[in-house]
Amino acid sequence: MDPLQPLNLDDFSDLIERPDGGIRRDAEERRERLVVPPGALGRLDELGEWLSAAQSAVRVRAIGQPKAVLFAGDHGVAALGVSGRPAGTGHLLARAVLDGESPVAVLARSMDVPVRVVDAGLDCDPELLPEAVVRHRVRRGSGRIDVEDALTPEETEAAVRLGIALADEEADSGTDLVVLGDLSVGGTTAAATLIAALCGTDASVVTGRGGAGIDDLAWMRKCAAVRDALRRARPVLGDQLALLGAVGGADLAAMTGFLLQAAVRRMPVVLDGVVGAACALVAQRAAFRAPDWWLAGQVSGEPAQAKALDRMALNPLLDQGVHVGEGTGALLALPLVRAAAALAAELPERPEPAAEEADPAVEVL
Repeated sequence: MDPLQPLNLDDFSDLIERPDGGIRRDAEERRERLVVPPGALGRLDELGEWLSAAQSAVRVRAIGQPKAVLFAGDHGVAALGVSGRPAGTGHLLARAVLDGESPVAVLARSMDVPVRVVDAGLDCDPELLPEAVVRHRVRRGSGRIDVEDALTPEETEAAVRLGIALADEEADSGTDLVVLGDLSVGGTTAAATLIAALCGTDASVVTGRGGAGIDDLAWMRKCAAVRDALRRARPVLGDQLALLGAVGGADLAAMTGFLLQAAVRRMPVVLDGVVGAACALVAQRAAFRAPDWWLAGQVSGEPAQAKALDRMALNPLLDQGVHVGEGTGALLALPLVRAAAALAAELPERPEPAAEEADPAVEVL
């Protein structure tokens, strides 16, 4: 994307190609010849063939340089009491990851997967986090989407361009698969609003309990916030950038840009929860081929996530009841993806049956 030209997400429709269909057919034919009968490995067969197409290689390469990329941000709507965490405490989530004390950090350490935390819109003093984390910040917190825009048009474009630039950085550094997650307070409210708007559903249909869990009264407040934000979202449904600015947030806009550019760079992404699903749905609206480069890591239990994944025809790999967010569920799916790659690459093919020699005593007429 030319930084000197106005950003138009619809341009991604021409930039994104599908994974190589010819390679996938060749991989399917090779799978028919392996020693293990077709279908015996279940979805691992499908995963291996998907990886072949994504890598443009019949014999799948191992996932050698995965990375967890977590976009952090605070949302003004959290001040309404719609989250299980106090408003403005997203930096504590980021700090827990950096200190190795959060679930995603523990899992990443056990799997030897590096984690990158990106502050797109945390509401804290920059000095509370390392400079490498905060240097990309678009703004301090996002607006209260039930009554005001989350971002100005300039901030929205800056956030999307941030995601694009980070996807390029990861692809250029050799990252061959990204586990995408969010570190947000109030982010699931924004995500539910985006999904409800894009799927044409009511607030109560998409509103869940969030990663931190909320009681019934907080759920009712969250429904009301989504309902009010939806009124602001519907007039700008035809413009993805305006939609992200109205009811998204800096972290969601950056994730959307990241997903689109990752597809341009042919870099597979594993989605985690409802926030990633919402960004993916916005990205799909801009470029219909983009979801071919993504995997749904897990079922988070959020009704909005299920609706978004169904709209994109993405079938989650895992359902373990994990709803902590932060990329945790998606990271849990990584060993499954790695297993599929190893099996597709290393299982031998059945030997060709030896040709029967003609019996010299038999006269052939």
